[in-house]
Amino acid sequence: MFSLTGGVVLLAALLHASWNAMLHGNRDRFLSMTWMSIAMAAVATPIALASPLPAPAAWPYIVASGLVHIFYNMSLVRSYRRNDLALAYPIARGSSPLLVTLGAALFAREAIHPLHGLGVALICGGIIVIALQGRRVSRAGLLAALATGATIALYTVIDGIGVRLSDGQAVSYAAWMFLFYWLMPVLFVAMRGPGALWAPVRAEPLAVGVSMAGGLVSLVAYGIVIWVLQSGAMGAVSALRETSVVFAVLIGRVFLGETVNRTRWLACLVVTAGAVLLGL
Repeated sequence: MFSLTGGVVLLAALLHASWNAMLHGNRDRFLSMTWMSIAMAAVATPIALASPLPAPAAWPYIVASGLVHIFYNMSLVRSYRRNDLALAYPIARGSSPLLVTLGAALFAREAIHPLHGLGVALICGGIIVIALQGRRVSRAGLLAALATGATIALYTVIDGIGVRLSDGQAVSYAAWMFLFYWLMPVLFVAMRGPGALWAPVRAEPLAVGVSMAGGLVSLVAYGIVIWVLQSGAMGAVSALRETSVVFAVLIGRVFLGETVNRTRWLACLVVTAGAVLLGL
């Protein structure tokens, strides 16, 4: 997978880690996610209207993926109220590639090379070690993380199948799927009222701007993944994408001054070894 395909997926992983770092200090995750969604949907709208329509066979997958993404966003916002989600969430990212590999085998009849299977396993294992090293996660937190991982796997498999049915219209497929992100401000206003959405624009314009910038980075990151899913094995693409956890460790060390111990560095090397195997 190393070549243009592997390179752009690693770029997507870096972008994914970057927007998470950008949003690191935002306390109101629901508000942040809503402004991210507004930025994503606003950019996707003219792209969708200007692009050729995906093939009819892809539309059920576009709708299903869009709704699953909204469910995932809301579920993640609710889950952040748990004190241990910051520990458990990387488990979700670590478990999803294995679930994607299984889903791709069951629903898309994808076979995976043994070396690539080992690469997926190393990446998943390394990510989970990064998440759990020196920490304890409650049973409820673990179940929430695994449920989140299942949701990530679900929309990845849906998009992997759907984009292959789009008649080569990956950009249009992604744009129409991102239009469902307009539902996030609708849900926010329904739950908190319009004032809660617009007040931060005057009170905390920088925080709103950071959230919107994070949304644009996220749009590009997952748009790359959808483009690659046209031809790349879903499990391998998902695993390479989740190397974002390693980029997050590096960003935390270099830019945020976070301490990284030997065990975490070793886990990063394991993830890197898995990525190398995916490139063979």
